[in-house]
Amino acid sequence: MLLNLTISNFAIIDRLDVQFDAGFNVLTGETGAGKSIILDAFGLLLGDRARPDLVRAGTVEATVEALFDLTGLDDINHAFAESGFPIDEELVLRRVIQSGGRSRAYINGSLVTLNQMQPLAEQLVTMCGQHEHQSLLRRNVHLAILDRFGSIDEQVSSYREVFQQMQEVTRQLERFEKAERDQQQRLEFLRHQFDEIDAAQLALDEEESLLAERLLLQNAERLSRVTAGGYAALYDNAGSVCEILGSLVADLQSAAAIDPALDSVAQTVQRSLYDLEDASAELRSYLSRITFDPDRLEAIEQRLALLSRLKRKYAPSIAEILAQQERFALEIAQLENAGEARESLYEESRILTERTHQLGEALSTGRRQAAKKLVTTLVDELSDLAMPGASFDVAFTPLPQPGYDGLEKVEFMISLNPGEPLMPLTKVASGGELSRLMLGLKRLAPDADRVPTIIFDEVDAGIGGAAATAVGRKLRTVSRSAQILCVTHLPQVAAFADHHHRVIKREVAGRTLAAMESLTGDERVQEMARMLGGAQVTEQSVLHARELISTSTAV
Repeated sequence: MLLNLTISNFAIIDRLDVQFDAGFNVLTGETGAGKSIILDAFGLLLGDRARPDLVRAGTVEATVEALFDLTGLDDINHAFAESGFPIDEELVLRRVIQSGGRSRAYINGSLVTLNQMQPLAEQLVTMCGQHEHQSLLRRNVHLAILDRFGSIDEQVSSYREVFQQMQEVTRQLERFEKAERDQQQRLEFLRHQFDEIDAAQLALDEEESLLAERLLLQNAERLSRVTAGGYAALYDNAGSVCEILGSLVADLQSAAAIDPALDSVAQTVQRSLYDLEDASAELRSYLSRITFDPDRLEAIEQRLALLSRLKRKYAPSIAEILAQQERFALEIAQLENAGEARESLYEESRILTERTHQLGEALSTGRRQAAKKLVTTLVDELSDLAMPGASFDVAFTPLPQPGYDGLEKVEFMISLNPGEPLMPLTKVASGGELSRLMLGLKRLAPDADRVPTIIFDEVDAGIGGAAATAVGRKLRTVSRSAQILCVTHLPQVAAFADHHHRVIKREVAGRTLAAMESLTGDERVQEMARMLGGAQVTEQSVLHARELISTSTAV
């Protein structure tokens, strides 16, 4: 619901900051005080185009900002989140209008276009009257009102679920039919790619092994030179390291016979000799294995070139190429079995189409039954709301094919005078009549459009007496399921309000300014007395005001 409205430098408003509460909020004030300006401000939040003349003279820009509490309104929270504006219980809508005519719109501080703001804002507030944001002007709302009035929401959900399944199967069939037209070409392409990878006989660790072998072959001469030189120096040459150490060991062993202190040195040199003899043997063995095979090197280069080409064509690694080959195989199998799958989809489509028509016909029956009841009850409501000669009906227009909402379009038809033909209500109803019609519908189907805040303008146009009392009473009833803001000139309507706000106009420093103030207690009584008796508030009008408030709030 709406928590707070802040308006700055807007028309004749300098600064207005007003809090609203749940229930029935009424806005009153003398003619010309600025009530229509408040409605213009709401219109901007709902996406109306900005006009430069709305910016207060002498200022650079005007601002309208509204704070909403969306606790528990899961559908609305989801809609905003899907549009990229996740919210946490509270939401701020803001419009800024520059004196040159340009404007900016914000949702929770994020800059948006009017096309983004309007459909989201209209889920928060609907304005009933001669306004383009009057939800009753949208035919899809008519269908929602009828469905909720008839308590057939579950039927609607069941139908939509099956309809969407049918749509998905239809899309799958379309994809299959297109795939079938291209099937042979696609199959040949996939088989060629699969066979190319298969012919390569890839192994996961092959590339690393080939690179290591190529490195050895490319450096065979150097490895041979190093190992041959090492073997000769250690063992094979005259005066090699091993020969020198052998003589030294013999000498040390002979000397150790004289002085045992040299025995440990002799043993250390002996062990070193054994180690070097082993190392020389390993070098000789390694040298015998070194080969330089140009043909093998060429074969390795060709194989690595093949792997590189496959990686460029299919994937950056051997493992990913093999995974791609598996995907080719799966798609080949699917295309080869497309005929069987298509027949299965045809049968599924037939069953779902039949089920859609069955549920749609049952839904149509429920809607027509609900329409009969709605026509009867709403005509009685309209009679209470100063529209005694009005007749009402619900027009059903069959669709050529089942749609998301059912097998037909629904539109409300109305005749305001006896003997006149029924016409679409959008073409014949005035602002006040639309407001009262919406009031009647909201009383009969409180959750019809699930908009949490409803603004009624002109609902009291051309009525008075008992009709005005009926309007006030019904507004109070509707306000128990939605927050109501109502602009009214009639004390009979205002008396039923839970919260009373007065729009006033005063002159400050030679300039006219509009403001709004919340009224309670004696202030409210005085305003009601003014509405009852005009400019001269008498003791009698005050007593009448107290009585009117007392009797109305006791209902």
